Amino acid sequence: MSQKVQEFNEYRSKMNEKILASDNKVIKRIFNLDTNTYTEGHLSVKTKELLGLVASAVLRCDDCIAYHLETAHKNGVTKEEMMETMSIATLVGGTIVIPHLRRAVEFWEALEENNQ
Repeated sequence: MSQKVQEFNEYRSKMNEKILASDNKVIKRIFNLDTNTYTEGHLSVKTKELLGLVASAVLRCDDCIAYHLETAHKNGVTKEEMMETMSIATLVGGTIVIPHLRRAVEFWEALEENNQ
């Protein structure tokens, strides 16, 4: 596994465990709502992840972008689909999204390295 992807996943898991260990009802409910939002429904998981990717890019959250990229990749999103999705995010969010687009492409390349 790419070191970049591995470091992201290890950090995310470690911190999520610490956050959930605080036993805060509101935080637990928000985490649960987030998890349930991205399950199969009227929209496919793939579509939901791409929607999440657009929202995350527009909001300029690199951790969220990486999470949605990885989950989208696992759900069969192609590089072309990812780039088209990020083009929409850049159009909606404006040129301020471009640095996040760069990091998204870099993270996607790390995900692709894992499949080779």
